[in-house]
Amino acid sequence: MVRRAVVAVMATAAMLLVAAAFWLAQPFIALPRTTPVHHPPVLAGQALWAACSGGVYARRVEEIVLTSSGHCATEGTVATDPDGSGVRGVFGPPARSAPCPHPDHTCAPSDINALTVALDRIPWGHLNEIDMGAGGYRIIAAGTHALSCAEVTVGDAVEMSGRGIHRSGRVVEKGDNLKPPDHDGAYFPCMIAANIRVATGDSGSVILVDGIPAGVASRSFLGYLGFTPLAEGLDALGLTMCDTPNCGLEPTDG
Repeated sequence: MVRRAVVAVMATAAMLLVAAAFWLAQPFIALPRTTPVHHPPVLAGQALWAACSGGVYARRVEEIVLTSSGHCATEGTVATDPDGSGVRGVFGPPARSAPCPHPDHTCAPSDINALTVALDRIPWGHLNEIDMGAGGYRIIAAGTHALSCAEVTVGDAVEMSGRGIHRSGRVVEKGDNLKPPDHDGAYFPCMIAANIRVATGDSGSVILVDGIPAGVASRSFLGYLGFTPLAEGLDALGLTMCDTPNCGLEPTDG
């Protein structure tokens, strides 16, 4: 269970991946990128708004959205550029499960929400890309489906790039997330722990498992990553992950 994940992470980090030991001993460093930044930029995998990072681009009928974390922003929050000069989009509601079987908790299949992207901020031609910063771009191939909780197993390779800092590690444990309501009032039936160091600003980042979009950065367990499944989150919000450059739509000028 993830309630024991902290112990598992601390005990196995050094064995599973040398990179994890580096991040444990060193401060977070954004290495120089070698790939171009598109205009408008791809914000999947990058800092999105406040303490939130971008997940994946997805489609709801004719609408393009970018996923993030359900605990990052309330419905109707306007996401601006860091200097407040422009609007990136508006956040919709977080995913929720009803009825909730645990009193005094908020239940959700995944810690996810979605930003309806402003028309002039849609990176047409790149909607199936994730910007991993120094790790380069990842292309979501046509027909790729987001992984569910059941498709992620202990030992799988994990990557993330919240805040533009590329990191990698391994899945070390999987279970539910049920804690006293005064400690964490959110209940998730699936929380996955990895030996990757995280910090404020990573929430909402897409998590790749064996190179496939699989999760939403959600929690820090003593500084290590806890993420919820992406497939269940997309389903709950009625979203289809973009797996083609224009997500099956005709580009607009905004």
